[in-house]
Amino acid sequence: MSDAISWVRVSACTLPLANPISDAKVLTGRQKPMTEIAILFVEIKTKDGAEGVGFSYSKRAGGPGQFAHAKEIAPVLMGEDPSDIARLWDKLCWAGASVGRSGLSVQAIGAFDVALWDLKAKRAGLSLAKLLGTHRDSVRCYNTSGGFLHTPLDQLLVNASASVAKGIGGIKLKVGQPDCDKDIERVSAVRQHLGDRFPIMVDANQQWDRPTAQRMCRRLEPMNLIWIEEPLDAYDHEGHAALAAQFDTPIATGEMLTSVQEHWDLIRHRAADFLMPDGPRVGGITPFLKIAQLAEHAGVMLAPHFAMELHIHLAANYKTEPWVEHFEWLEPLFNERIQIQDGRMLVPTLPGLGVSISEQTRRWTTASFETQA
Repeated sequence: MSDAISWVRVSACTLPLANPISDAKVLTGRQKPMTEIAILFVEIKTKDGAEGVGFSYSKRAGGPGQFAHAKEIAPVLMGEDPSDIARLWDKLCWAGASVGRSGLSVQAIGAFDVALWDLKAKRAGLSLAKLLGTHRDSVRCYNTSGGFLHTPLDQLLVNASASVAKGIGGIKLKVGQPDCDKDIERVSAVRQHLGDRFPIMVDANQQWDRPTAQRMCRRLEPMNLIWIEEPLDAYDHEGHAALAAQFDTPIATGEMLTSVQEHWDLIRHRAADFLMPDGPRVGGITPFLKIAQLAEHAGVMLAPHFAMELHIHLAANYKTEPWVEHFEWLEPLFNERIQIQDGRMLVPTLPGLGVSISEQTRRWTTASFETQA
């Protein structure tokens, strides 16, 4: 008889941030500065002793909702074969079908899905990347955390130099302020500071309307950027497609989408040169792989959003050279650290995701739920 899931623990953890974080959504009054991240952990064990850990997350709001949904659907895994990951994804989805197949409900499923893949890779004695089948053992990486809009310009330059000194291969700057000239000033200063050829990206976080995006893409065109990210609302696929067709600088978007279907709508509109799926947001590794196949078929480049501890493995699996976003925010959650060298992030070689939950995470845990066969 096959192995069976015998125990599941779901945990809600509040990760504090050292400083309040502001992007364009804050400066335009749509959101408040971010001070913490809600993390949803899922731990799974089988009767034969195999173990897996997965996680999802939410920023600003939604963490308690994710935990509540995960707590409700966790019991449906009892007694199931943990290798049947695709079938179990569907089972978890149908357990909460009345709240839909995208958004918060799918993000809760993502933590279970990642845990099942982690368990499978550990049982095989392989890293997740090797289990999936890699194209590379390292991936280009860029840093975002030093480029937020609350950061003064002089500190922005200090942060950029520090990232380069760590071996990080690119710098992303937040833009989208009410005064567009300030955006240009900041990007120009960092370009001059790092030189003409160093990889720089910008991210407007959906804050421009179509005329503003048109003007800003034109003004940013001479700066030799790797991409301009989310210049428009995340669901304005036609608007993004028009920008992608008109300008040489690539357009990047996709991080806010929460299903395979939503990503397919974006891809078929030719709305992104760089697709930016977020594994936890789309429901885990199982749907992420479907999105990556669609992107590869369409000839779209890949740059997964956030959660580098997961996305380094998935990016290593993509055919064309991707980028992975370096955020140190989640590092306190885990005992291990990802290594950076010569502008690239090294794919972990430990079995599974290559991470284990830290004791600090246990202290930050605000609620937990266990079910067992």
